[in-house]
Amino acid sequence: MKQLCVVAVSVVTFLVPAVAAKGENPFSGRWDITVTTPAASYPNWLEVIDKSGTLEVRYQPRGGSVRALTGARLEGANLTLTVSPATDANPAITWVVSIKNHQLVGTITRGTEVRGQLIGVRAPDLKRKPPKAWMDPRPLFNGKDLTGWEPGDLANNHWAARNGELVNEQPGSNLRSKQKFDDFKLHFEVNCPDGGNTGVYLRGRYQIQIEYSAALAEDKLHGMGSVYGYLAPTVDLPRKPGEWETFDVTLVGRYVTIVRNGSTIIDNQEIPGITGGAIDNNEAAPGAFNLQGNHTAGVRFRNITVSLPKT
Repeated sequence: MKQLCVVAVSVVTFLVPAVAAKGENPFSGRWDITVTTPAASYPNWLEVIDKSGTLEVRYQPRGGSVRALTGARLEGANLTLTVSPATDANPAITWVVSIKNHQLVGTITRGTEVRGQLIGVRAPDLKRKPPKAWMDPRPLFNGKDLTGWEPGDLANNHWAARNGELVNEQPGSNLRSKQKFDDFKLHFEVNCPDGGNTGVYLRGRYQIQIEYSAALAEDKLHGMGSVYGYLAPTVDLPRKPGEWETFDVTLVGRYVTIVRNGSTIIDNQEIPGITGGAIDNNEAAPGAFNLQGNHTAGVRFRNITVSLPKT
């Protein structure tokens, strides 16, 4: 994913919410947010940490990377956030939110103009014990056609099956699995060209970055094998543009382990929230695998398999 400029934000539905402890700032915690404007409705994410009255806020917009917000302030029952500071060309984009019925609700303004509404629910903890055993892996791609997969934008789809490979022939639509998954072990092999930029979304919400972009070469939070913007690989591996590489990914709840080319680069780390480009932010629900297709031609995948917990 390339970093993008964004105008507004959003929150979603979810199952058992984690309620703020008695005496805590009621805004503290992680929120899955849905923004609604006259043109669209889409997911965002917000985290508020109150450190003795000083607010630390992280915000995940519709696209691009999670980032810190400065200048958050409590004004009575309202929390005011500057999502985008004013510039010479544009007024500031501001959220004013409050808590109603355990939900985060508010208004988005650009200058003095109301641009949308938002509603948020507390993000689920998703702390689960790993399964005692896993089923045998089964293929998600048959090597022959796109059975079991569907483009997000049919008119702009350029994915094709070629010689046992899933190929993105030119930038266009993402491609998602028709089946949705909860906890799993995912295996895939990928060949990313030099300068390429793509990703694999777990449950359609958490992007593993696949890239050989010069601009991101030293940016570990957005580089090869990262969980985009949140988790950086702890092991440096050689670049292999234009070569086949293997990824083995285990996701249980929101805890992820990523093995690249046989080396564990992220070991059972918590993914705090959705990444930019997420299909939705209904984090408690199963979700699809989503292959990013809008940046780079020539990205190839093969041997995509998934293992599910034994019951």
